[in-house]
Amino acid sequence: MNDLRDVTEALMRDESRIREASGRETNGGAAKQRHSDRLSARQRIGALVDPGSTFFELGIWAAWRMYDQWGEVPAAGVIVGIGRVCGRPVMVVANDSSVKAGAFFPQSVKKVLRAQKIAMRFRLPLLYLVDSAGVFLPLQDEIFPDEDDFGRIFRNNAVLSAMGVPQYAAVMGNCIAGGAYLPVLCDKLLMTDGSQMCLAGRSLVKAAIGQDADPESLGGAKMHSQISGTVDFREPDDEACIARLRSLVGLLPDLRSRDRANSDVIDRFQTERPAEDLYDLVSADGRREFDTRDVIRAIVDADSIQEYKSEYGPTLITTFAKLCGRAVGIVANQRKRSMTAEHQLQIGGVLYGDSVEKAARFVNDCNQVGLPLIFLQDVQGFMVGVAAEQSGIIRSGAELVHAVSTATVPKLTVIIGGSFGAGNYALCGKAYDPWLIVAWPNARYAVMGAASAAGTLTDLRIRDAHRQGHEYSTQERDQLYQETFDRYQAQTDIRYGAARGWVDAIIAPDHTRRWLHTALEILPDRSKCNDLSADVNLV
Repeated sequence: MNDLRDVTEALMRDESRIREASGRETNGGAAKQRHSDRLSARQRIGALVDPGSTFFELGIWAAWRMYDQWGEVPAAGVIVGIGRVCGRPVMVVANDSSVKAGAFFPQSVKKVLRAQKIAMRFRLPLLYLVDSAGVFLPLQDEIFPDEDDFGRIFRNNAVLSAMGVPQYAAVMGNCIAGGAYLPVLCDKLLMTDGSQMCLAGRSLVKAAIGQDADPESLGGAKMHSQISGTVDFREPDDEACIARLRSLVGLLPDLRSRDRANSDVIDRFQTERPAEDLYDLVSADGRREFDTRDVIRAIVDADSIQEYKSEYGPTLITTFAKLCGRAVGIVANQRKRSMTAEHQLQIGGVLYGDSVEKAARFVNDCNQVGLPLIFLQDVQGFMVGVAAEQSGIIRSGAELVHAVSTATVPKLTVIIGGSFGAGNYALCGKAYDPWLIVAWPNARYAVMGAASAAGTLTDLRIRDAHRQGHEYSTQERDQLYQETFDRYQAQTDIRYGAARGWVDAIIAPDHTRRWLHTALEILPDRSKCNDLSADVNLV
């Protein structure tokens, strides 16, 4: 499928199926919700966010095809995204009790940790809609003890609170075992009648101390409101709880500049090329050459591009621009062949010494003046070979890695094609703390492309076999190559990476401008909050 439109439409259909699956009656979850007159997780979010506003869902592909032996785990059983409540941008984390009773899988934990980190970066209030049975016990060894496991969520609650990031929890179902610490560590705690919050459920209490306790006295909303004093607001049902939560958020000061908090600002600015052109410029298989400047023209404001060192280091485009009136710096891979002033041919998508040195200086310049950085990745990696090594490509690459690593301005990354090898690192891959990282449906993510990896690994296998006195026939070599290629190709699929949290969302190409605009729009005003350059170690 070489047409980017077809690939995008197919992926968006699959996303719709994931959303539908989260309300399916797996292990009775959805049926139990209806029987108890509770709303589903997605209904709760729909009632929480402002009518007519967009909810930017993150991590919808989390856990995709990762836990087949345990059945379907759509979106890792937790729905995460950025929305507006009473006009204020917020991060929402909602347990989906229709998926394994809302139990936490390893990827559920990773997803919540990422949501907390994004909220910290953007200084977004965190709203937790709690309805979870706790840790998924068959996988407890992958969830419980490590520094980036379940307990880190509660540690982050405390750190975020110390930073002044508001956190509100609404318990609208189960909140059992260690998970009960999350709502109590929040600034405000709401709870509905019929819900339960306790360190140990009825069965465990009976087994541990022989006490036969009823659910209400053990952890009901009335008990926590009248006796333990744990709950700040007791509400009769989901609707009342969400209404109360909205009213509390409405009391919060807004850290955004008012001129940027206008949702229709995107309509006041035009691009030089329509967003639909992106589907014609870029092929799904990544083989077609194109001028990345045309991609940029379909994303940023018309007549706002000021290219930095336009005649030097041609395989990277570095440019100042405006997006919905907001000034930004952009670093993007050029995907067509270029000729240097010394008449040397340079391959599109490959990083050369001159281009990375230029980009390092550009990143430092943007950081110096406080411009947010946008990285458009379609990178095959760094140039290799004798000439490249002797030119100091490692040293040049290190300069860019250092600049990206130490930049304290907001960094936003969009993978529009390949994201291979150290090119992923140098252009602000996930390990380099992008505030938000999204990808197009055609994106590929790996140490190297499938063809290169299959060729390398096949050669190594043949060499090892030769040393042991075995020679592969041509047919065996072809079969070995194809098996390796197919396996590696499956792993470079962006859905594979999204399932593991390597990107925050897979987006339609023509939505790129809207996603970037939203990220820029919700940036906190530096004058209204604590030092934004201080990087707290949130996983």
